[in-house]
Amino acid sequence: MGTNQPEGPALNVQIHLSENARIPQYATEYSAGADLFASLEKAVVLPPLARALIPTGVKIALPPGYEAQVRPRSGLALRHGITCLNAPGTIDSDYRGEIKVILINLGDRPFTIEDGDRIAQLIVAPVIQAHFYISGRLDETSRGAGGFGSTGR
Repeated sequence: MGTNQPEGPALNVQIHLSENARIPQYATEYSAGADLFASLEKAVVLPPLARALIPTGVKIALPPGYEAQVRPRSGLALRHGITCLNAPGTIDSDYRGEIKVILINLGDRPFTIEDGDRIAQLIVAPVIQAHFYISGRLDETSRGAGGFGSTGR
């Protein structure tokens, strides 16, 4: 394949990179998420239970009707307890600022983030905006108002 892009329909997304930033990359042919890389002048040490806003040096221009979601990387979560605090983070199509990732260390040891480390995944997805309207009552369902575990263990 060589271009590291899946076959079939693709969405063109404009991107701007700061100096030394890396373009998001899909790790495999069928990856849903593109890896986001830390763009740091110096390493960041995250003690246990600490959080930090990590820059990526990436700005994107999504077409209307799309969003990007910033999600955790499962390997960082499993091995080190590092995850995204507001997962998934939403990037609206009209946002033009730098993508930054809020990481938190839920592990029991300090974790060091270096320039170029893969820190999160970026998922591009279609968006449908709802038209909300007031109704006197809602349609009945078998579930009704049950929530918070009401349908199982």
